[in-house]
Amino acid sequence: MKEKLSLAGKRALVTGSSQGIGRSIAVALAEFGADVMVHCARSVAKAEAVCQEVEAFGVRSGVTVADLAEPEAAAKIRADTLAALGPVDVLVLNASVQIRKPWPEITREEYRQQLDVNLGASLWLIQQFVPDMQRAKWGRIVTLGSVQQARPHPEMLVYSATKAGLENLVRNLAPQLAPDGITINNLAPGAIATVRNEQVLADESYLRRVLQKIPAGFIGDPGDCAGLAVLLCSEAGRYITGQNLFVDGGMGLP
Repeated sequence: MKEKLSLAGKRALVTGSSQGIGRSIAVALAEFGADVMVHCARSVAKAEAVCQEVEAFGVRSGVTVADLAEPEAAAKIRADTLAALGPVDVLVLNASVQIRKPWPEITREEYRQQLDVNLGASLWLIQQFVPDMQRAKWGRIVTLGSVQQARPHPEMLVYSATKAGLENLVRNLAPQLAPDGITINNLAPGAIATVRNEQVLADESYLRRVLQKIPAGFIGDPGDCAGLAVLLCSEAGRYITGQNLFVDGGMGLP
């Protein structure tokens, strides 16, 4: 089993990997032997720090900077990744935009930004990177969904909808990609202690309400998502495709 979990010789791109869940997954893939391209939209210094963490495992790394809301972002990311590492075997689509706001106040711009980054960019990146996987007859794609697919937050209507759309995208593509040795799965975190959630979880009354919804009784850590990501990206996960897998302490249960 240890050999099947090895990612030695594989090349990975993890979007939104300068911090949080993306960083944990990038570092875990490197720990299991993969070269890893780190992506950020703006936080270059943080991305370069993650590069150093990755390279500490004796693998190659690089940084690509692109705003996924921009039309040419996917092509730029692929060009940067090819130049630094070569064709990618593993694609982890972690980056997203989350805007908290009551639904009557959502603006067209806020709607568009979340749709473009959370759903559209995933499609454009898959279009860019899948042909290389098809030529190699091997590939792994992991999208990052959310427990909000099952339990949508009332102040994150568009975010929740895009994550539900991402799950549908995975189910649609899985049978189309499987004949080429490519798996695609959706990893859906619950309440995780990331920078994005730091402010709201610091509110004790809000934290208590969240914990009441989690059977496990605690907030997850970004590292809780990394182990499953390694499995799905490795040969050990070759028979898993088209699945939605919650990492949420039971929060998504009916």
